[in-house]
Amino acid sequence: MSGWTPDELRTIGRVDELEVASRRADASLRPFVTIWFTVLGDDLYIRSAHGPQNGWFRRATESGTGRVRVGAVEKDVTFENGDDAPHAALDEALHAKYDRYGPAPVRAITGPSVAGVTLRVVPTP
Repeated sequence: MSGWTPDELRTIGRVDELEVASRRADASLRPFVTIWFTVLGDDLYIRSAHGPQNGWFRRATESGTGRVRVGAVEKDVTFENGDDAPHAALDEALHAKYDRYGPAPVRAITGPSVAGVTLRVVPTP
């Protein structure tokens, strides 16, 4: 079970961008950053377009927790390592969602090079 409700997944799936913020050591939230994402089945995935040193990605993996805002949904979340994610299916879903923006931006979040910068986003109870 992913923790997302069917209504949340429908709401999330209708928009192109989400906002993600990681938590600091004192539990406060860092500023939100707008990124692309995809819903696959019952799961929400995000990828770093600029590798593991991208600020939001590095902070999310270091803290492991944060918050996402997408559409009418705002939730505290954990960021789980996405190494075992269905990468080919994620690539396909991202192409279907974002190819209208052209090949360069989509190329930055698809393919074998981004497997290591994939996070599964799971709501915290």
